[in-house]
Amino acid sequence: MGYNLGALAQKGHVGTVNCTFVDRTTLRDPLVGQTLDGRYRVESRIAVGGMATVYRALDTRLDRLLALKVMHPALSAEPGFVERFIREAKTVARLDHPNVVQVYDQGTDGTYVYLAMEYIAGCTLRDVLRDRGALPARAALDILEPVLAALGAAHRAGLVHRDMKPENVLIGDDGRVKVADFGLVRIAGTHTDTSTSGVLGTVSYMAPEQVENLTTDERTDVYACGVLLYEMLTGRKPHRGRTPVQVIHQLVNEDVPAPSAASPGLPPQLDALVAEATARVAARRPADAAELLRRLHSVRQGMTPEQLDLVPPGARIPAPAPSAPAGSEEPTTVVHRTARLELSPEPTRQQPRVASRPGSRSRRRPGVIAVVTTLLLILGVGAGIWYINDGQFTRTPAVVGLPQAQAERQLRDAGLRVEVVEAFDPTMTRGKVASTDPGTGERIRDNGTVTITVSKGPERVTVPGVVGDELAEARRRLKAAGLSPGTVSREFSDEVPQGRVISTDPGSGASRRPDSAVSLVVSKGVPVDAPDLLGQPLADARRQLEEAGLRVKVDPRRVFSDQADEGAVAGQTPGANTRLAAGDTVTLTVSKGQEMIGVPDVEGLDVDEAKAKLEDAGFDVRVIQFFFTGQVNNQSPAGGTEAPKGSTITLWVR
Repeated sequence: MGYNLGALAQKGHVGTVNCTFVDRTTLRDPLVGQTLDGRYRVESRIAVGGMATVYRALDTRLDRLLALKVMHPALSAEPGFVERFIREAKTVARLDHPNVVQVYDQGTDGTYVYLAMEYIAGCTLRDVLRDRGALPARAALDILEPVLAALGAAHRAGLVHRDMKPENVLIGDDGRVKVADFGLVRIAGTHTDTSTSGVLGTVSYMAPEQVENLTTDERTDVYACGVLLYEMLTGRKPHRGRTPVQVIHQLVNEDVPAPSAASPGLPPQLDALVAEATARVAARRPADAAELLRRLHSVRQGMTPEQLDLVPPGARIPAPAPSAPAGSEEPTTVVHRTARLELSPEPTRQQPRVASRPGSRSRRRPGVIAVVTTLLLILGVGAGIWYINDGQFTRTPAVVGLPQAQAERQLRDAGLRVEVVEAFDPTMTRGKVASTDPGTGERIRDNGTVTITVSKGPERVTVPGVVGDELAEARRRLKAAGLSPGTVSREFSDEVPQGRVISTDPGSGASRRPDSAVSLVVSKGVPVDAPDLLGQPLADARRQLEEAGLRVKVDPRRVFSDQADEGAVAGQTPGANTRLAAGDTVTLTVSKGQEMIGVPDVEGLDVDEAKAKLEDAGFDVRVIQFFFTGQVNNQSPAGGTEAPKGSTITLWVR
């Protein structure tokens, strides 16, 4: 069951982030009441940031409320700022995701450069943390999940946000969570801005590599989200200092502490998740936001309802208060790398002491003792019923994913006995707890036994020896061993009979995961060379093929042939000397004999004309000529008779 995030957001209205709330009753703004670009009527000022002011506006063309983010006119003359402002619009327009604040339009009206954005009624996560302090784990995870989903979409598009912080997380009155302010977005793997000779971003949420190497990738956002989770669980930032340089010194040289050190009672799974996301070496973090989201889901499934809903020590009930003054939020800044790194000590915090107030001694009245006795009796009966139904039970601690020794120790510390079984598990590392019985959070007697299943890692199976088996038998044995028969190829073999397995890949005895594919090479038997059958009578050709162990197929269509007599073999497929296997089929084409065509009569024609006429009819021409020119006196074969197509016609010329 999710946390009621809508209740957290009952503070104000925000259209974008990286801004501070402003008292609208005391400040006048020249844009309020104006209409930009003849379309966007500015109704009120929402917030002011270092780069832009955010207004609530009405799109008069579509009649809808939206947030108008207008760059400060003083910055509009700087091409770099305008470029980044426009880049934000183009970037968000590429991200069609329900957890990303949408940009509807971008334009310029005189000195005003603006973005028209989705309007979110609610507040920022910074406002929630300022009012509530630390949040229960359920609320923190409910907020972080959609944030990671939004960043996951950005990472899939090859984009890195680079400025994730509570000011950039919006929580709507309806509980929706959205990520905004993609003004610092960069293509994954590129260098950060160096035009300022510094590091652009928000110091408390920077990853070490942003400062040390000036590089950012998806894991930079993962680090910031880890800091975000720490802050939600504890109500404070992991690294604090009087100056940005002091904070940078800490984040480069010190690990983010475990949240449970500041909020006792948090389960170790959350400590591990924060530690993994904020590892100082980028390669040790989850690869991107989607991977961190998958690990968050796994951690959450292993937590009990009590752990999820535990109210942390840093939580507080919000009191009605005016909006935060301008400048109370941590801005996006440029931290110069040449600055001195001086670490100032944290100021000592005095714990307030609660003084007891003397009270007056109350007068005893008649019947007080009877009333107290009755109450004690009721409480005693209730306690007995409670013990019978619930008091003698506890809940199975969350130990899934922990190493075996740590899980056993945690269960025994809870007063429970432990039994251990081992089993293969495709997703859990060897030696860690894959499941418990009873399951996490289920009721169990105080001294009951919890059976933990310790993973032996992914199951491995051995490839059986199927060489020499018939193909069908080899496939059956592979399936019985938990493997999948793969591709089948065929080769000639002088040793392995036709249809039996010659070899496998991987070979016999190899260890593989279940359902892995095993390819098979099957014997085609001893090769048979196809004989040359052209011109042979069909009956002789059939007998010769059958004696060689080959099958015969006769093409029903007959063809003319100059080489084969009628009824003899005019063609064969495969051709002569092709290597075949016993049982292969050879198709024979039978001849209809030579094709006969009529011979044109060319006697009396000029020799050149006669020759052209005969060649056009499909004959070769031989000329016997006594003079250089003349007419055809005789021809053989004679005109009007038939001759084989392509045969030679002899002409005599005089």
